[in-house]
Formats: sequence, structure tokens, C-alpha cells
Amino acid sequence: MAVSPGVTDADGAASAPSPAPASPAPASPAAAETAGALDGTVETRGIEPVPDHERRGRVRELFPTWVAANISVLLLTMGAGLVVFNGLNFWQVLLAAAIAGGISFGLVGLLSVSGKWGGAPGAMLSRATFGVRGNYFPGMILWVARFGWETINAVTGAYAVLTVLRLLFGVRSSTPLIAVTLLLFVGVTFVVSGMGRKVLNLCNTWSTYLFGLFTVLVLGYLVTTMDWGAVFSRPAGGTAMFIAGIGTIAAGGISWIPTGPDFARYLPHSAEGRKIFGTTLSGALLVLVPMVLMGGVMSVKDPALAKTDDPVSFLGEALPMWLAVPYLVVALIGMVLINSLSMYSAGFTAQTMGVKLPRAWAVSINAGISLVGGLLLMLVAKSFYGSFISFLSLLAVSFSAWVGVYGIDMLRRRNRTVRYDPAGLLDTSRSSRYWYVGGYCWQAMTAWGVALLLGLGFTKCDWFTGPLVSTWIGENGLGWAATALLAALLHAALPVPREGAAPAPVPAPRIEEASAGTHRD
Repeated sequence: MAVSPGVTDADGAASAPSPAPASPAPASPAAAETAGALDGTVETRGIEPVPDHERRGRVRELFPTWVAANISVLLLTMGAGLVVFNGLNFWQVLLAAAIAGGISFGLVGLLSVSGKWGGAPGAMLSRATFGVRGNYFPGMILWVARFGWETINAVTGAYAVLTVLRLLFGVRSSTPLIAVTLLLFVGVTFVVSGMGRKVLNLCNTWSTYLFGLFTVLVLGYLVTTMDWGAVFSRPAGGTAMFIAGIGTIAAGGISWIPTGPDFARYLPHSAEGRKIFGTTLSGALLVLVPMVLMGGVMSVKDPALAKTDDPVSFLGEALPMWLAVPYLVVALIGMVLINSLSMYSAGFTAQTMGVKLPRAWAVSINAGISLVGGLLLMLVAKSFYGSFISFLSLLAVSFSAWVGVYGIDMLRRRNRTVRYDPAGLLDTSRSSRYWYVGGYCWQAMTAWGVALLLGLGFTKCDWFTGPLVSTWIGENGLGWAATALLAALLHAALPVPREGAAPAPVPAPRIEEASAGTHRD
């Protein structure tokens, strides 16, 4: 007989586990929400693991999810940057995009398998890696990074709205209009992310079809109008700039790695890991590689595309209005979905950090911060592209430290019969299976902290210059790779953490005994 995770509060946290009653009844509002998590349109499940009988997801649903996660005109800007700032030619841009996407989203696919194992979001499963208290430290950094990523996406979406208004109606940008468009974009994102998994899957599927159609049209236009002689006559860039370009593109994918389990937690245990990996990788590469390459090709005609303060407006100049407007509208839908996916996962992170709100409302914290940050970035920051690349550099290092430790923990769990204990994940008391020493797994915390500090030492951006940037790793922009590798090696070399004992199952009373007792009464 399974052990119930006990009484949950609004954020899905729990006290010590308790035996499951023979006829369970919802013990709290959160438990009542959980009972109907998949029945309605709005997903009400929070960070609590999905029980086996509710795991009706299919691996193929991951394909449109990771297509939608890459429908962003920022990839065009990044592709333009590879040509203008890194000096790469056509073939180098193509190869850099393929390698970066393969590495980053390959890791997304691999670590997403843990979502199937534990049926919980990545931020929740991370408790088993770092300890129920230790998880707060990497969790806080991942949460802050989410703020930044959502702010960047919100700004890009607002710029897309402003560009469409200018092209169609000749409306010029102004401070009040910027504030209104940003507010609308963040508001729509908040609503979509709050609806949850079912709505996101439906939107992702249709956006995949629409964006695919218009991307083919844009590619066709470029093929027939570009000066391909100028495109292919560009000399090759240096090796260091090529490697650094891979890191720049990979940073975006790396930021999705802790989120991967969130979208695999409804998959049944029978779902094949290699299919999860392949579906995730193919969905991402289908969009990422063409988008980066398109940006690189467009920048050959107009190098200013990589330097503009408005990362979207150049599409209105590079494409005819009949193509630019519908493409931007579809891309805008994609950016709403990207931000919705990010906020969806941010809600779980907020709950894991102790926010006492249901998931649908926990995302309001991220929505509010991205709105304020977006206004600052659009009205105060001097260079959008410079701020974006600086953010990506720090983002890659902060996420890579988590990835290295979490990946080793996954490898150690792959042959276990019970890989994650649902009651232990929910229990934040001393009785938790993942209490370790004072609530901290010191091995994981040590590997994560040392790798993070070293990775920052290799990092150089507009906001920060580490003391190790003059090394080969620093000059080639490989701080993120060194961070992940060091975190993994340290965690593997340190003693294997010892989890607490799982609570012993308490059998329910036999039906005959219960009936007999009732008869005697």
C-alpha cells in the first residue's frame, strides 16, 4: 500500500508523510485542486508529483513544445551577431547553430527523462539532489535568471507589436505606447501560462504549423532576393570566435535544461527515454538552426541588424510589408508562448522557494518583475544587444553549474527501483528522505558552489569581468562548458550522498475487518 504524501498546503509543500486512508478525501484546498488537475481546462496541479494514474501524456507532445520554445526573433539577432561581431561566414554560422543546438537541447532531452522518473518539476526534483534546504540556493539563482529571460522575451514581444503598428498604421513609438504594449504582452503571457499544460500544448501545436509555414515563405523570399555571391564570398572567422559563437547560441538552450522535466512529468513510466531525447532535440533544431542562419544571411545585406536597439524592427526593413507583418504576428504568438513556457516553470520554482500561492498565481511574481525590468530595458538601457549578450553569458554559467551536479545525480539514480520518493520530495521536515545533513547535501552544494565561482572567473561581459578571462577557456568563451564539467567531476569524485530511509508502508485495514467492525456496532 502506497504512503500518502500527507497534508499539502497551497504551494504543494507538506509536513511529515502519513498513511493513505482507505477512502481518501481531499485534506486541503490544494488537495482538492489536485484531484481535478487534468479534468478541467485550467491546470491546478502545483509542485506535487503526478500520480501514476494521471500520467496520460505522450512523448510526441514534447515536439511542438520545443518548437514553440525557439520561435523567437532573438535567434535572428543572434545569427546576425555571429556574422557582424564574430566575423563568421555562412558555413560557420550553420555549423555553430547545429552544434550549439545539439549540445544544449540534447542536454534538455537527457535531463527531461528525470521528469518521467519522478513525475515532478525540475525545481522540485532538485530537492533530492541538493537537499530540501540546500535546494534554495541554486533555486534562487535559477529563479532570478528566469526573471531576466522573461524580461528579454517581454521586451522583444513589445518591440514586435510596435513594429507591426508602425508598418500597418504608421504609429510611432512613444513612452506611453511602450508601456501599454509591454503591459499587454506580459498580461497575455500571464493568462496563458496560468491556464497550464493543456492550453500550452494546444497553442504550441498550432503555432508550430503557422510559424513553419511563414518561415518557409521567408526562406523562399531570401533565396530569390539575396545576393548569394556576397553571402558565400565572406572569409571564414577565427577558431576562437567560432567557439565563442557556439557558446552564445547554446546559452539560450542551456537555460531550458532545468525546465525540461516540467514538461515530461505527465509521461507514463513506460515512455522511452531515447524518444524523449529525440523528440526534444528534433523539435528544437527544426527552428533554431534555420532562424540563426536566416539572421546571419540578412546581416550580410544590412550589418546594422545586429546593432539596433530594437531587435525586431529590422524585419520591417529586410522583408516586404506583405510578408513582414504576418511573419511578425506569428512570431509574436511564438514569443508569447516562449514566455508562457518560462513563466509556467517559474511558478514551480516560486512554489519550491516557499511562495504560498497556487502555481497559476505564483507566476504573477515573475510577470510583475518582467514588466518593471522590461520598462527599464526599453526606456533606460543604452544597448539591447549588449545587455542581452551579457545576460546570456551569466545565464549560461549559472545554469551549467546546476546541470553538472543534477546530471551526475541522475546517473546514480538510473538503476534504482524507486528513483524519487514523492513523500520525501514534499516533506521539508527533518523526517524527509532528502534531509541529508541539516537539510543540505554538502557534496552537491560543494560541487555546485565551486564550479559556479570558477565559471564566473572565466566570464567577461559588459557587466562583469572575471579574473580568468585571459586563459584559453576564457578567450574562447568556454566558461559555461568548464562550469558544467567541473561541477560534474567534483560531484562524481565526492562521497555518494546517503539518503534517509523511506517511510515504511502502512497497510490499510482489510475490508472484511472493517465490515465486521461495522456489523458489531
